[in-house]
Amino acid sequence: MKKTGIIGAMEIEVEGLKKAMQVHRTVEKARMTFLEGTLCGQDVVIVRSGVGKVNAAVCTQILADEFGVDLIINTGVAGSLKSEIDIEDIVIATDVMHHDVDATLFGYQPGEVPQLGVVSFHADDDISRIAAQVSRDVNPEIKVFRGRIVSGDQFIFDTEIKQRIKNTFEGFCTEMEGAAIAQTAWLNGITFVIIRAISDKAGDSEQMDYPVFEARAAADSLRLVEGLMRRFSEDQTK
Repeated sequence: MKKTGIIGAMEIEVEGLKKAMQVHRTVEKARMTFLEGTLCGQDVVIVRSGVGKVNAAVCTQILADEFGVDLIINTGVAGSLKSEIDIEDIVIATDVMHHDVDATLFGYQPGEVPQLGVVSFHADDDISRIAAQVSRDVNPEIKVFRGRIVSGDQFIFDTEIKQRIKNTFEGFCTEMEGAAIAQTAWLNGITFVIIRAISDKAGDSEQMDYPVFEARAAADSLRLVEGLMRRFSEDQTK
């Protein structure tokens, strides 16, 4: 049976899963609390990484080194970059990029980390598609999209910045951890998928909606992750 690491940047993004899991071991490392146990019959490690790319990368490396996870799921909230993606909709990554990396002076593409040989980090296509179907099952009233998620160490509230990110990277939504998790997983040869529930329209007048919709969006995303764990368990019994 595979072991899945589940990362949320904020406690609200993982607290529901922590309550639903059976905890076998607790490990404190790098000021993070890793709960190892089972969820819906699956071996999991659930952790709040903290906000931002450094926290996310450190957290992912610990999941690789300390727990030997085979799959990483990053769940959380994000700001929409597309008019058709509304608050509470779900975006599941096909690939992930850094929107705040710029080494174009040296011939690299926007967002490309130098010397890696890749521009974006691709999520597992099969799991991404399964997650989209599970989302439709557990959140039937919510639209689900599959596409590029972009990350940077900033909360996007400026309309011009939003437009630049949208035009340059063709992202579906923007947040602050996914690309670091994806890059670290890629470096370690670990399968990953990034799931985001839309809590706000990045850079738009709806920015004040964030505190209102954050909890609801996180609940939608958590319901999806729990449904995905159940799907994995069902597939193993077939």
